[in-house]
Amino acid sequence: MKDSESQKLSLFYESGIYYFDDSNAVFVDPVRVLNRSYNGFRVSPSAYYPRFFESSIPKPISTVTSSPTKRKRKRKRIAKEPPSLNDRELIAVQRHQEARPLLLKGHECLLQSAELLEALSTLKNDSGCCKRECQGAQHSFIELRQEAPLLEVMLNLRLDAPEQVPNDLEDSPSVQCCEHIVLPAFNNLVANDTKVEAVAEILNNRYIIPRESCFYMSDLGQLRNLIPAHADSGFNLIMVDPPWENASAYQKSRYPTLPNRYFLSLPIKQLTHTNGALVCLWVTNREKLRSFVETELFPAWGVSFAANFYWLKVKANGSFICDLDFFHHRPYEVLVLGYSPGKVNSSGNHSSFKPLKDDHVIISIPGDYSRKPPIADLLLDYVPGLKPPRCIELFAREMMAGWVAWGNEPLHFQDSRYFVER
Repeated sequence: MKDSESQKLSLFYESGIYYFDDSNAVFVDPVRVLNRSYNGFRVSPSAYYPRFFESSIPKPISTVTSSPTKRKRKRKRIAKEPPSLNDRELIAVQRHQEARPLLLKGHECLLQSAELLEALSTLKNDSGCCKRECQGAQHSFIELRQEAPLLEVMLNLRLDAPEQVPNDLEDSPSVQCCEHIVLPAFNNLVANDTKVEAVAEILNNRYIIPRESCFYMSDLGQLRNLIPAHADSGFNLIMVDPPWENASAYQKSRYPTLPNRYFLSLPIKQLTHTNGALVCLWVTNREKLRSFVETELFPAWGVSFAANFYWLKVKANGSFICDLDFFHHRPYEVLVLGYSPGKVNSSGNHSSFKPLKDDHVIISIPGDYSRKPPIADLLLDYVPGLKPPRCIELFAREMMAGWVAWGNEPLHFQDSRYFVER
């Protein structure tokens, strides 16, 4: 048993994904997953994990409630279920009760994996990193698009892969040759077609662009420029993380939000590959949003519901980031999955799509506010059509190798402040 656990832990250190035995729950370390996209840089663990770290691993914790002292202190800040509920709140409670056993079972798998828990305490460790990037003021691309719509980006493309360069020649100017391309920063597809990361420079700031990826930075009105001329060039995996109207985001000025009606116009059908696409939508636990997705948004997109996956957020010691049963602040989010049929399945025959179940729990320590874990590897078995699939993320704030990232700030987490040089 110990050998099996050690082997899984070894694979986790390589892939960033830990699969629990006889369970559909997995633990994900986003830093290790993202670092598979880079050669000369690494995502900085301390920059990725600014929250929810504790110095020591406590004894096994309750999966239901905190200690009486903590429960009393938290009750002042966040109330449990109100004494009287309206119809919408009752539906939210029902959804939570249906998901609760699944979440507890996944959490129990984590608590029983002693070696994994031990490893979690070191996830924020920057050991092995060489040189930290300079950290100048971070740009707001939303403001820059208004102030300097003709802003340019210099894309520095490496012409030689690092693994092909002898160690004693790595710093040689003749080897570290680059192709420098100047392009419009906004309303333009900026692509890194090489097999190593590129560096984009905008107003003296550097942005690390993953291999074989591209970004299109624009507002919602320009998204249609990404619709392919032919459906055979469409996307098989479409990830959407909308800036839902959110009081917390508004109060903290984290990012601008949009009313729900704006998302109805997203051209999901036109972006879909002819063989169909798996559509993955991040949704908070607000019942208003869950209902909107089911009754209005997916129908408007022509997407058929497939399943709900759950992202369970924990601290470095394995405990929930907050009480599982807090009414207005749950320690999990929902990923709603559906299928967009494409031309091949336009008649409504979805038998070619792999069936999904509401029994997947993705566990991770959250990064910065609104930053979602990279989970493409967990979805590939359900993506119809091409292998490897063509992938796009809408409202992206981060880039992944092999993906198209669209949004008004897809470079937000690509700023060099979030990386260290190897």
